[in-house]
Amino acid sequence: MATSSAPRSTAAESAGPALLAAIGAALPDLRLLTDESDRESYRNDETAYLHAGLPLAVALPASTAEVAVLVRLAAEHRVPVVPRGAGSGLSGGAAGIDGGLTIALTRMNRVLEIDRENLVVVTQPGILNAELKAAVAAEGLFYAPDPASYEICSIGGNLGTNAGGLCCVKYGQTRDSVLGLEVVLADGRVIRTGGRNVKDVAGYALTHLFVGSQGTLGIITEATLRLHVAPPPRSTLLAFFPSLAAAGQGVAAIVNAGLHPVTLELLDRETIRAVDDAFQLGLDREAAAMLLIESDLPATAAEAELDAAVTACGGAGASSLVRAQDATEADWLRQARRLALRALERQGTVRMEDVGVPRGRVPELLVAIQEAADRHGVRVATFGHAGDGNLHPNFIFDHDDPRAAELTETVRNEIFASALALGGTVTAEHGIGLSRRAALVDQVGPDVIDVMRTIKAALDPLGIMNPGRVI
Repeated sequence: MATSSAPRSTAAESAGPALLAAIGAALPDLRLLTDESDRESYRNDETAYLHAGLPLAVALPASTAEVAVLVRLAAEHRVPVVPRGAGSGLSGGAAGIDGGLTIALTRMNRVLEIDRENLVVVTQPGILNAELKAAVAAEGLFYAPDPASYEICSIGGNLGTNAGGLCCVKYGQTRDSVLGLEVVLADGRVIRTGGRNVKDVAGYALTHLFVGSQGTLGIITEATLRLHVAPPPRSTLLAFFPSLAAAGQGVAAIVNAGLHPVTLELLDRETIRAVDDAFQLGLDREAAAMLLIESDLPATAAEAELDAAVTACGGAGASSLVRAQDATEADWLRQARRLALRALERQGTVRMEDVGVPRGRVPELLVAIQEAADRHGVRVATFGHAGDGNLHPNFIFDHDDPRAAELTETVRNEIFASALALGGTVTAEHGIGLSRRAALVDQVGPDVIDVMRTIKAALDPLGIMNPGRVI
């Protein structure tokens, strides 16, 4: 796969030294990385087979005011800007641009306020998801968005991609927990959108416009996020199935039964075996698929919800069902799901994809993924958030396979086509970024792309904010 960043223009190249001089004069205390070895570490995110550019410099601001100055100076010198969080993204959205200025927000990592009365937290974007969860948990509260990579991904990155996670099926994606934002616009102005109100319909929904825009419309420097009172420890059920189709029917049966589990995750046979090899959990290695089903309701209600899930899965043909005996065992099983990708990476080079369909069509998507991989002789392991229709096919290759990039491109494009034919999406939580731009046109069509370009031009007329990403 030969996706690359936007080429460096002669104008941007000549503007580089002038921009660095201007930054030095305006922000003498700013941490600014200009050594090639330092810049190299900010070239890529976690997207496989991506050929990204080398930043001119990497700025690590400590405040919104510093971000605003950096963006204003970049606009004056016509130098592209790449906002970056923890660099754990899987779409190339934070990958470097030759001659561009990468603004890494990792130093802006403080929780500014926990407002228990209004059930909100105000935070800077550089804090890790796990750190924010721990901070609010100490106050008896719960922040719901729960990416599998929560220990290494930042809140800013989650906002940029509208990240999902294991709790989406009940609590929604990141956007559903955002009440307000502070954003630095492309000309250096700072605006605030939304606030602490649960209901607010004053004007356009700008807050939701910035969430998921991957830094192409502005840089988020502060967020006001919705919290919940901490729920009880989760009760956990594993359901094993003899076929992928049966597992998909199990998901449909749970949804049709009116259940609202906090977690409804799927692992196929390849993933089950990789996780079992890594963590020695004693899983059913002969099952074609497994569902991880969890309830965070109070004790008796959780038992009733899992009882109903047992009935639904049994009706769909589950071959065996196992309940976690206690909270510790439940936590261990959930952590094993979070580390499914790492377990697969022990077996070779892995390229994770991200597709989604309406929940009722999960069985068809599972079959389509396997058929596409079989056609080209590619080993695939699929896991994901089956409860909201979001699956992650993972292509596994030997480390020295010379056709890995080419085959990945071929198989993923066939899976994209299948997802779209089922009324789905080419990305449900990882974002378009750099790696899926062509597929976005196939999904939404040229007229929608034109509308997106109009919005982009209105907010970023010079085209300096993360150019070449999303559209």
